[in-house]
Amino acid sequence: MNLQGKRIAITGAAGSLGSAIVRAALDAGATVAAIDHAAVNAGSGKVHAFGGVDLSSAAAVESTFAAIGEALGGLDALVNVAGTFRWEKLEGGKLATWDLLFNVNLRTAVASCMAALPLLTQSKAGRIVNIGAAGAVKAGAGMGAYAASKAGVFKLTEALAEELKDRGVTVNAILPTTIDTPANRKDMPDADFSRWVNPAQIADVILFLLSDRAQAVTGALIPVAGRT
Repeated sequence: MNLQGKRIAITGAAGSLGSAIVRAALDAGATVAAIDHAAVNAGSGKVHAFGGVDLSSAAAVESTFAAIGEALGGLDALVNVAGTFRWEKLEGGKLATWDLLFNVNLRTAVASCMAALPLLTQSKAGRIVNIGAAGAVKAGAGMGAYAASKAGVFKLTEALAEELKDRGVTVNAILPTTIDTPANRKDMPDADFSRWVNPAQIADVILFLLSDRAQAVTGALIPVAGRT
């Protein structure tokens, strides 16, 4: 996929999925602003690292995207990868778990979209891709807080797509199932890993949505399920 000359901000860039998207975007010719709460290794002149960012803080996000706009000379796309997971039943569970998942999975995406919009609406082909979850379509036991936060990402995607449909910015979300990461393999050692979707496959779908070929796609919630 050709993203030559595109300027892309990626949150959660230090994680397994985020780093795979960074690599794929670079291979496709993009310049990347890699954002994470942890340290980010730039490793390339085409990567601008923004580590130690609290993406749930409006002030921190606004200042980060202002710096990104200055460093990259604008912005063409935002990929909201930052997120986390907890399995916890409601009975015996904690309200703090709901707060955590809403803050990390939904609030960070909302804050990043808000801060990026002034830049994206100046692009000739602005793009936003959010990471939802297939598990939010129908929540299972212990999945309530996670599914609710990711369902919020669905509605953010749909509402923002409608808001921006006449301004040249598309907004879509992908809905992965279990992703083949070292952490998931450790947590589920008896699973059939070959049936999971790997980060590079997810990155391929995202790169299509960021490309000029996806101009007609907006407001879509796209399952990326492997063989699960």
